[in-house]
Amino acid sequence: MMPLVEILSVDFLPRFLAGMAVNFEIAVISIAVGLALGALLALGRLVGGPLGGLSGSVIALMRAAPTFVVMFFLLNAIPRDARLFGMPFALSGVMTVALSLVPYSAAYVADAAVDALRHLRNGTTVGALLFLPNVMRAFFVLVMSSSAGAAIGVTEGITVILRQAEKLPALDDRLILFAIGIVMFGIPLQLAFVLISFIQKRLGRVVVQAPAAEAAQSGK
Repeated sequence: MMPLVEILSVDFLPRFLAGMAVNFEIAVISIAVGLALGALLALGRLVGGPLGGLSGSVIALMRAAPTFVVMFFLLNAIPRDARLFGMPFALSGVMTVALSLVPYSAAYVADAAVDALRHLRNGTTVGALLFLPNVMRAFFVLVMSSSAGAAIGVTEGITVILRQAEKLPALDDRLILFAIGIVMFGIPLQLAFVLISFIQKRLGRVVVQAPAAEAAQSGK
Protein backbone atom coordinates (compact mmCIF):
# COMPACT_ATOMS: atom_id res chain seq x y z
CA MET A 1 0.00 0.00 0.00
CA MET A 2 1.20 3.51 -0.79
CA PRO A 3 1.37 6.06 2.04
CA LEU A 4 -1.43 8.59 2.39
CA VAL A 5 0.45 11.53 0.87
CA GLU A 6 1.44 9.54 -2.22
CA ILE A 7 -2.10 8.22 -2.78
CA LEU A 8 -3.65 11.67 -2.47
CA SER A 9 -1.07 13.25 -4.78
CA VAL A 10 -1.78 10.73 -7.55
CA ASP A 11 -5.48 10.96 -8.32
CA PHE A 12 -7.55 11.77 -5.26
CA LEU A 13 -8.12 15.47 -5.92
CA PRO A 14 -9.30 15.11 -9.56
CA ARG A 15 -11.66 12.29 -8.60
CA PHE A 16 -12.95 14.18 -5.58
CA LEU A 17 -13.64 17.31 -7.63
CA ALA A 18 -15.44 15.18 -10.22
CA GLY A 19 -17.49 13.68 -7.40
CA MET A 20 -18.32 17.14 -6.07
CA ALA A 21 -19.51 18.07 -9.55
CA VAL A 22 -21.97 15.18 -9.30
CA ASN A 23 -23.20 16.55 -5.95
CA PHE A 24 -23.91 19.89 -7.61
CA GLU A 25 -25.51 18.19 -10.63
CA ILE A 26 -27.93 16.33 -8.34
CA ALA A 27 -28.74 19.54 -6.46
CA VAL A 28 -29.39 21.47 -9.71
CA ILE A 29 -31.82 18.82 -10.97
CA SER A 30 -33.60 18.61 -7.63
CA ILE A 31 -33.97 22.37 -7.14
CA ALA A 32 -35.15 22.85 -10.73
CA VAL A 33 -37.93 20.28 -10.33
CA GLY A 34 -38.64 21.59 -6.84
CA LEU A 35 -39.04 25.15 -8.13
CA ALA A 36 -41.62 24.10 -10.71
CA LEU A 37 -43.58 21.85 -8.35
CA GLY A 38 -43.20 24.15 -5.35
CA ALA A 39 -44.48 27.18 -7.28
CA LEU A 40 -47.63 25.30 -8.28
CA LEU A 41 -48.24 24.16 -4.72
CA ALA A 42 -47.69 27.70 -3.40
CA LEU A 43 -50.26 29.08 -5.83
CA GLY A 44 -52.65 26.34 -4.76
CA ARG A 45 -52.26 27.30 -1.10
CA LEU A 46 -52.91 30.96 -1.84
CA VAL A 47 -56.05 30.14 -3.86
CA GLY A 48 -57.52 28.59 -0.72
CA GLY A 49 -60.58 26.40 -0.51
CA PRO A 50 -60.31 22.69 -1.30
CA LEU A 51 -57.33 23.33 -3.58
CA GLY A 52 -55.54 25.17 -0.80
CA GLY A 53 -56.24 22.34 1.64
CA LEU A 54 -55.03 19.74 -0.83
CA SER A 55 -51.88 21.72 -1.59
CA GLY A 56 -51.15 22.15 2.12
CA SER A 57 -51.56 18.43 2.72
CA VAL A 58 -49.24 17.55 -0.17
CA ILE A 59 -46.61 20.01 1.12
CA ALA A 60 -46.82 18.56 4.63
CA LEU A 61 -46.48 15.03 3.26
CA MET A 62 -43.46 15.93 1.15
CA ARG A 63 -41.87 17.77 4.05
CA ALA A 64 -42.03 14.60 6.13
CA ALA A 65 -40.89 12.19 3.39
CA PRO A 66 -37.57 10.51 4.35
CA THR A 67 -35.03 10.88 1.55
CA PHE A 68 -33.63 7.36 1.94
CA VAL A 69 -37.11 5.80 1.81
CA VAL A 70 -38.00 7.74 -1.35
CA MET A 71 -34.63 6.92 -2.91
CA PHE A 72 -34.90 3.17 -2.36
CA PHE A 73 -38.57 3.22 -3.43
CA LEU A 74 -37.59 4.80 -6.76
CA LEU A 75 -34.65 2.44 -7.10
CA ASN A 76 -36.85 -0.64 -6.70
CA ALA A 77 -40.17 0.56 -8.13
CA ILE A 78 -38.84 1.14 -11.64
CA PRO A 79 -37.25 -1.95 -13.25
CA ARG A 80 -33.82 -1.53 -14.79
CA ASP A 81 -35.24 -2.66 -18.15
CA ALA A 82 -38.32 -0.41 -17.99
CA ARG A 83 -39.38 1.17 -21.30
CA LEU A 84 -41.85 3.92 -22.16
CA PHE A 85 -43.10 4.19 -25.76
CA GLY A 86 -40.28 1.85 -26.72
CA MET A 87 -37.61 4.04 -25.12
CA PRO A 88 -35.55 3.09 -22.04
CA PHE A 89 -37.14 4.56 -18.93
CA ALA A 90 -34.93 3.31 -16.12
CA LEU A 91 -33.59 6.04 -13.84
CA SER A 92 -29.86 6.54 -13.54
CA GLY A 93 -28.33 6.67 -10.08
CA VAL A 94 -27.97 10.45 -10.32
CA MET A 95 -31.62 10.91 -11.33
CA THR A 96 -32.76 8.55 -8.57
CA VAL A 97 -30.98 10.60 -5.92
CA ALA A 98 -32.11 13.90 -7.46
CA LEU A 99 -35.77 12.85 -7.56
CA SER A 100 -35.59 11.48 -4.02
CA LEU A 101 -34.65 15.02 -2.89
CA VAL A 102 -37.53 16.66 -4.78
CA PRO A 103 -40.05 16.27 -1.91
CA TYR A 104 -37.76 18.33 0.34
CA SER A 105 -36.94 20.93 -2.32
CA ALA A 106 -40.55 21.33 -3.47
CA ALA A 107 -41.87 21.69 0.09
CA TYR A 108 -39.15 24.22 0.94
CA VAL A 109 -39.77 26.21 -2.24
CA ALA A 110 -43.54 26.14 -1.67
CA ASP A 111 -43.20 27.56 1.86
CA ALA A 112 -40.78 30.26 0.71
CA ALA A 113 -42.92 31.11 -2.33
CA VAL A 114 -46.05 31.52 -0.21
CA ASP A 115 -44.23 34.04 2.00
CA ALA A 116 -42.85 35.86 -1.06
CA LEU A 117 -46.27 36.09 -2.74
CA ARG A 118 -47.84 37.41 0.45
CA HIS A 119 -45.15 40.10 0.63
CA LEU A 120 -45.94 41.04 -2.96
CA ARG A 121 -49.66 41.27 -2.15
CA ASN A 122 -48.80 43.64 0.68
CA GLY A 123 -46.58 45.72 -1.63
CA THR A 124 -43.35 44.71 0.11
CA THR A 125 -41.08 43.93 -2.83
CA VAL A 126 -37.95 43.70 -0.69
CA GLY A 127 -39.64 41.10 1.51
CA ALA A 128 -40.46 39.05 -1.57
CA LEU A 129 -36.78 39.12 -2.50
CA LEU A 130 -36.08 36.97 0.56
CA PHE A 131 -37.27 34.13 -1.65
CA LEU A 132 -33.92 34.17 -3.49
CA PRO A 133 -31.57 33.57 -0.53
CA ASN A 134 -34.06 31.01 0.80
CA VAL A 135 -33.81 29.07 -2.46
CA MET A 136 -30.01 29.43 -2.39
CA ARG A 137 -29.99 27.95 1.12
CA ALA A 138 -32.15 25.04 -0.05
CA PHE A 139 -29.76 24.46 -2.95
CA PHE A 140 -26.72 24.08 -0.70
CA VAL A 141 -28.67 21.84 1.68
CA LEU A 142 -29.41 19.68 -1.36
CA VAL A 143 -25.70 19.61 -2.25
CA MET A 144 -24.96 18.17 1.19
CA SER A 145 -27.95 15.83 1.11
CA SER A 146 -26.88 14.47 -2.28
CA SER A 147 -24.22 12.47 -0.45
CA ALA A 148 -27.04 9.97 0.16
CA GLY A 149 -26.10 8.73 -3.30
CA ALA A 150 -23.16 6.90 -1.72
CA ALA A 151 -25.69 4.34 -0.44
CA ILE A 152 -26.59 3.25 -3.98
CA GLY A 153 -23.16 3.55 -5.56
CA VAL A 154 -23.39 7.02 -7.10
CA THR A 155 -19.84 8.33 -7.44
CA GLU A 156 -20.21 11.67 -5.68
CA GLY A 157 -17.78 13.38 -3.30
CA ILE A 158 -18.42 11.25 -0.21
CA THR A 159 -18.23 8.05 -2.25
CA VAL A 160 -14.79 9.05 -3.52
CA ILE A 161 -13.61 9.63 0.06
CA LEU A 162 -14.99 6.30 1.28
CA ARG A 163 -13.44 4.37 -1.61
CA GLN A 164 -10.11 6.10 -1.06
CA ALA A 165 -10.25 5.27 2.65
CA GLU A 166 -10.59 1.57 1.82
CA LYS A 167 -7.13 1.68 0.22
CA LEU A 168 -5.47 2.95 3.39
CA PRO A 169 -4.21 0.28 5.82
CA ALA A 170 -3.79 2.51 8.87
CA LEU A 171 -6.63 3.98 10.91
CA ASP A 172 -4.65 7.19 11.42
CA ASP A 173 -4.40 7.69 7.66
CA ARG A 174 -8.13 7.10 7.26
CA LEU A 175 -8.93 9.65 9.95
CA ILE A 176 -6.68 12.19 8.26
CA LEU A 177 -8.42 11.49 4.96
CA PHE A 178 -11.85 11.98 6.54
CA ALA A 179 -10.63 15.25 8.06
CA ILE A 180 -9.42 16.39 4.64
CA GLY A 181 -12.83 15.47 3.21
CA ILE A 182 -14.60 17.50 5.90
CA VAL A 183 -12.45 20.51 5.08
CA MET A 184 -12.86 20.23 1.31
CA PHE A 185 -16.56 19.37 1.38
CA GLY A 186 -17.85 21.19 4.44
CA ILE A 187 -16.02 24.49 4.67
CA PRO A 188 -16.99 25.88 1.21
CA LEU A 189 -20.63 24.98 1.88
CA GLN A 190 -20.53 26.57 5.33
CA LEU A 191 -19.07 29.74 3.82
CA ALA A 192 -22.00 29.75 1.39
CA PHE A 193 -24.43 29.49 4.33
CA VAL A 194 -22.70 32.39 6.08
CA LEU A 195 -23.06 34.54 2.96
CA ILE A 196 -26.72 33.59 2.57
CA SER A 197 -27.41 34.38 6.25
CA PHE A 198 -25.77 37.78 5.80
CA ILE A 199 -27.99 38.54 2.77
CA GLN A 200 -31.10 37.38 4.64
CA LYS A 201 -30.28 39.58 7.64
CA ARG A 202 -29.71 42.64 5.45
CA LEU A 203 -32.97 42.10 3.56
CA GLY A 204 -34.77 41.36 6.83
CA ARG A 205 -33.66 44.70 8.27
CA VAL A 206 -34.92 46.51 5.18
CA VAL A 207 -38.29 44.74 5.49
CA VAL A 208 -38.58 45.76 9.16
CA GLN A 209 -37.47 49.34 8.54
CA ALA A 210 -39.70 49.90 5.49
CA PRO A 211 -43.02 50.34 7.38
CA ALA A 212 -41.39 52.79 9.80
CA ALA A 213 -39.97 54.81 6.92
CA GLU A 214 -43.35 54.89 5.17
CA ALA A 215 -45.05 56.00 8.40
CA ALA A 216 -42.50 58.78 8.84
CA GLN A 217 -43.06 59.96 5.28
CA SER A 218 -46.84 59.97 5.68
CA GLY A 219 -46.50 61.89 8.95
CA LYS A 220 -44.73 64.66 7.13
